[in-house]
Amino acid sequence: MSQLTPMRSGEELDIVRLESYLRNAIPDLPGAPLQIWQFAAGRSNLTYLLSLGGQDYVLRRPPLGPVPPKAHDMVREYEWLVGIYPVFPWAPKPIALCTDASVLGSTFFLMEHRPGVLLEETLEPGGYTPTLGERISKILVERMVDLHAVDWKRTGLESRVKPEGFLRRQVEGWIGRYQRAKIADIAGDQELTQWLLNHVPPSPPPTIIHYDYKLNNMVFDPDYHDVAGIFDWEMSTVGDPIADVAVAMSYWIQDNDDERMKNALHEKITILPGFWSRDRWISEYARLSGRDLTHFSYYLTFAYFKLAVIVAQIYYRYHRGQTQDPRFADMNQVVEWLVDYALSTRPHLRQI
Repeated sequence: MSQLTPMRSGEELDIVRLESYLRNAIPDLPGAPLQIWQFAAGRSNLTYLLSLGGQDYVLRRPPLGPVPPKAHDMVREYEWLVGIYPVFPWAPKPIALCTDASVLGSTFFLMEHRPGVLLEETLEPGGYTPTLGERISKILVERMVDLHAVDWKRTGLESRVKPEGFLRRQVEGWIGRYQRAKIADIAGDQELTQWLLNHVPPSPPPTIIHYDYKLNNMVFDPDYHDVAGIFDWEMSTVGDPIADVAVAMSYWIQDNDDERMKNALHEKITILPGFWSRDRWISEYARLSGRDLTHFSYYLTFAYFKLAVIVAQIYYRYHRGQTQDPRFADMNQVVEWLVDYALSTRPHLRQI
């Protein structure tokens, strides 16, 4: 899934308790001792690789300390994968759910390990051709179209979703999360949130959405012919597919973007020659899916705001001492950039 490191200080797992749990939960494990590494990527839930004698599993657990209401719900993510995996083969197979906090101090779940190539670690201009960027762009669009084409009523998850009124609830919900997470007022934030509330467009029929679809949440096969696995289904639900496209595009940096955005977002691979522009990406999505993206600019503004809120929540945990990860020290500046950038996109939306 990502680069592996030793477990970070303060985020270590209790190896003895965890190994005891694993041997009770998973039959016929090898007798070799448990080895644990932490995935370096990821700024939300904590993710680890567990290895016992050549059998590998991935463990997901919430971050340390208090978490926002309804966030980092391991039971929901596990049960969501139970429904998604049989109908969307790029999702990892869930293995086991543990709700006994005496094991690791919180609920966690296990899923299969999908080995593959993480692009942020391997693509360097010296060993790269524009043809590869073209191929990767095409694959990403096609897999999103595949996900949106899944009949969500076949997943057994109907009782967990409420697709009606999804977009307005999302706008209101993320504004509420922002109010709870922000450390101080940011210039333009009230103007932006009020504008978003006043301009919510009509939504197309609902689909399954990933809602955090980006390059560092997936791995590719060694030849880059397809995605080998798509991860981090924490935010997935049944909702507005155009919102899913917009969230993906909020991470998709292109060479002519604002320099602050290039510095704020670390997924810079898409700047390389051959990767599609955002305009081409959404045009191809519209062609393959048959959906109308007339109001896409609104969705993209909202996606930048949503990203600002996610970063604000991460910085809030850092500010309160709930994580010591040095990557988070300057994230309040990133929140300011994202709010300002979202504001700058609004002139394109006056037709809504």
